[in-house]
Amino acid sequence: MFSQRVKSVMERKKLLTASPETTISQAAKLMANKNVGAVMVVEDERLVGIFTERDALTRVIARGRDPKTTLLADVMTAEPQTVDPAKSYGAALLMMFENGFRHVPVVEEGKVIGIVSSRKALDPDLEEFVAEAQRRKHIR
Repeated sequence: MFSQRVKSVMERKKLLTASPETTISQAAKLMANKNVGAVMVVEDERLVGIFTERDALTRVIARGRDPKTTLLADVMTAEPQTVDPAKSYGAALLMMFENGFRHVPVVEEGKVIGIVSSRKALDPDLEEFVAEAQRRKHIR
């Protein structure tokens, strides 16, 4: 699984995009309807940010912001790290693990074409992968 290319494991159907002017309330409804944990914030077909369930909790609710008036542009992670569809899924997972995030936009020729999530790897193989990554880190 970890040697597969990102393009073969990415979620196309779960890719949700919205403009920076979308309110948090609107984004949350879209996310709930599509049963996804992240929305790609796109302007002129270019990825400008990502907004996740965790962002809703820590950047909106915990700070007492009004979801009906707060815009994605105000609370998104701007210019998020992305992954190329030709990279291995293992490389994408390692990037997520090292940086502490759960979703990575897949970008090809400047356009978002999918998303990869660490959730897909939440099975017994994940423990083996993390152990191997840690072992290799200590060998260097």
